[in-house]
Amino acid sequence: MTLLDQARAVRENAYAPYSRFKVGAAIRAASGAVYVGCNVENAAYPEGTCAEAGAIAAMVAAGETELTEVAVIADAPRPVPPCGGCRQKLAEFAAQEAVVTLATVGGAVSVTTVGELLPGGFRAADMAHAVGPD
Repeated sequence: MTLLDQARAVRENAYAPYSRFKVGAAIRAASGAVYVGCNVENAAYPEGTCAEAGAIAAMVAAGETELTEVAVIADAPRPVPPCGGCRQKLAEFAAQEAVVTLATVGGAVSVTTVGELLPGGFRAADMAHAVGPD
């Protein structure tokens, strides 16, 4: 099963009663393991969770902190990129050249990278001169 197939499968589990916009995401960690996530909405709308964030949380919960590839799928007229917050989350755990495949349930596909999704992104190295707690 491809990464995109796994994102497609988990999309069916999305909890999206308010928007009806189901999203599935699958990420491949540096170990080769795959972690999946789907969006989970909440009546208190800003409290929902994006599919990409769920997949990243599953990866970190399993003890991994590096991802090498991402697939995201939604039922939309075009392949939908991750929201700004998820772009930053992906950049936290991936090299800029990590491949991101965006797809629609209708078969449209767009391939990009984490760096192209978030040019000039804020990274841990930007805090190299930060002072820690005393």
